This record gives sequence, C-alpha cells and structure tokens, in this order.
Amino acid sequence: MDGELGDFLRSRRARIQPEEVGLTSYGRRRVPGLRREEVAQLAGVSVDYYIRLEQGRGPSVSDAVLDAVARVLRLDEAEHEYLRAVARPRRRAEGGPAAAGEPDPQEAASASRVRPGVQLILDGMDRNPAYVLDHRMDVLAWNALGDAVVGFSDRAPGDRNLPRRVFLDPTARDLYPDWPAIASQMVAHLRLNAGHHPDDPAMGRLVGELSRASDDFRRLWADHLVKPCDHGVKQIRHSVAGLLTLPFETLTIPAAPDQTIVAYTPRPGSETAERLALLGSWSSVAPEAPERA
Repeated sequence: MDGELGDFLRSRRARIQPEEVGLTSYGRRRVPGLRREEVAQLAGVSVDYYIRLEQGRGPSVSDAVLDAVARVLRLDEAEHEYLRAVARPRRRAEGGPAAAGEPDPQEAASASRVRPGVQLILDGMDRNPAYVLDHRMDVLAWNALGDAVVGFSDRAPGDRNLPRRVFLDPTARDLYPDWPAIASQMVAHLRLNAGHHPDDPAMGRLVGELSRASDDFRRLWADHLVKPCDHGVKQIRHSVAGLLTLPFETLTIPAAPDQTIVAYTPRPGSETAERLALLGSWSSVAPEAPERA
C-alpha cells in the first residue's frame, strides 16, 4: 500500500477539469484534471503542504485539511472515509503495543473464527442464503442454503475467498452473468477495506497475487475505485436452480467489526424465492457436506 495516498489523490485530481471548479485553464496541460497547485489553492493550504500530503509526509494532517481536499476533489462519503484512513494510517511500532482501537496481535489468530451464536443466526435463516465475510472477503461461515447457492463447502479453506473466485476461477463468468459489474464492485470494496488495514500482510499478499494473476484485477485496482458493497442486487446462474436474482443486505457484527453477515433477501413469492425453496428442499436430503475448516 506504499504510495497509495498519492496515487489516490492523483486519480481524483484527474477527474476534475479546471472549468468545473471556476478556474481558467491556460495552455496545454501535461496531465488531465487539476494541478496540485490548483487543489492547494482551492483547499486553502500551501502548495508545499499539499505536495507533502500527496507524498505521504503529512501524518498529522488535520480533519479540516482533509475535509477541504475532499470538498475540492468532490469525494463521496466512501472516498472521504478512505482518504482519512490512508492519510492517517494506524500503524503499529515495531514490537510495540497495539494502537487504541486496533486489534492486538495475540488476538489475530481468533479473528477468523465465527462465534457459535453467529452460526446459529445463520442457520436460523432457512429462507435466506447467508454467509460471513472478513475484511479480506474470506468466507468464514455460511448456512445450508448459502452453501447450496454458492458452494462453499466443496472448496478448501484457502479457496473460500470471493475475489480469488471472481478473478481466478474460470467458472466465475458463468456463475455471475453480470461479471464486469461484480468484479468492479468487489475491487472497490476490497480497496476500501485495504485502506483500513495497512499493516495486514495477508491483505497485501492477496492484492499482489491477484495483480500478478489477473489483468482485469490489475486494471480495476489501478482505477482506485472506492465503494462499500453493503447492499444491492446480484444475479447468480445456478446449475440446478437456474438464474437467481438476489437482493442482498449486510450486517457488521459489533463484537467482531471485521466480520460481516451477507444475507440474500429475495422477495417472498418471487420466482427466485420459489427456486430457493426447491433448492433448499433438495439440499436438505443431499449427502452431508464435509466439516467446515
């Protein structure tokens, strides 16, 4: 994630033409969008200060400055949140204690475990396919209908990562009819999470692996899109149930803020709801799935 702040700000400067913010454009520009000097002027800070910010040399930058830059660059709420995260990363000193609000290293081993009560919630959602994701979008737990729809239990634990499946699994484009939208959404959400976990080596390895193995991921990652994937509608083409149109909602678990329940919520009586009911009936009499690791 080194250089992420500068890359992000440059990508956002490139989106805005001087005329859009009341400036006159003189002469030919080497790069599209606003110059650093223009952003500094509009944000009310010195050019040197803004340059140091883009270079990642402003760890003590104030909320007021970040808010002014966000206003000039017309950042939405998610982008503004991301700017604050990457401008002031909560890094731990070598061998030092965890910063306030940051998980202790000794707790990291349990971060991927889902509490039994959460599993009971999933299992009680017999009409809603549901699963739990962590900040790297690893699938940590699921219910029977979620497994029947997406097929988590037939994969090794290391393969239960949604970005890996979308970008590296050749069957993903058949599973997701609107694959380009799913891919873009997933990268934007992953980048938002990565900004909040600058010291997570597993996140860095995941991004590196996907960047090396997938041209599509590398292109989307370079776009610096930032957007939470907290609700919406997804289509899945199931080998038995056919095309499923699945609205979804997400719920963050307060006791484990890096874990999120994703629940598909088809409208009762809809064709998708009826297909899910049949799929659930079929899966309830299918051979028992392997034990979850």
